[in-house]
Amino acid sequence: MTNKLLLGLLTAAAVTSPAAAQNRLPAAVVAVVDSGRIYAECTACRAALTQLQSQATALQTRQQALAAPIQTEGQAIEAAINALPAAQKQNPPAALQQRVQRWQQSQQTAQTELQGLQTRLQSTQAHVRQQIDARLGPIINQAMTARGANIAVDTDATLARSNSVDITNDVLAALNTQVPSVSVTPLPQQAQPAQQRPAGR
Repeated sequence: MTNKLLLGLLTAAAVTSPAAAQNRLPAAVVAVVDSGRIYAECTACRAALTQLQSQATALQTRQQALAAPIQTEGQAIEAAINALPAAQKQNPPAALQQRVQRWQQSQQTAQTELQGLQTRLQSTQAHVRQQIDARLGPIINQAMTARGANIAVDTDATLARSNSVDITNDVLAALNTQVPSVSVTPLPQQAQPAQQRPAGR
């Protein structure tokens, strides 16, 4: 009787053990990636950065070009107002008031243009990062698999590490091969809403 009971327990253990083993998580094998180095050194990143810097310089040049005449006109208006008799300073002549209005309008127009250019530059930067990020994730997974890792962390998240777990070179080489360039343009515009139907339909 005892032998039969012992045999039954061993058989049950043999049946349940594989299932229990399957539920256990594998041991963690960590790989490290230096994302800062990748974004600084990848071929597409460098080319995009050059173009982004050129666009930023063009924005600064345009800002200076718009600001110079506005500043000059503002100083001229201020001098004209200061030259008025005290009684007219509170209510300048109509021609001077119109001149002030035109100057204010030019300020607003310039600000609107610069805001548009700044938004475009920011959108372009976001688009470049989006394109690289979209390909970087799968490439990191491929490098992890090739090196037998099941976890990847950024070097910024580590306190100490061995160079043997760093797969940055692998990731960088694959990224340069698979993504030699990216589009340095603003994010694609969202689909325009459907035009409203004519009234009465």
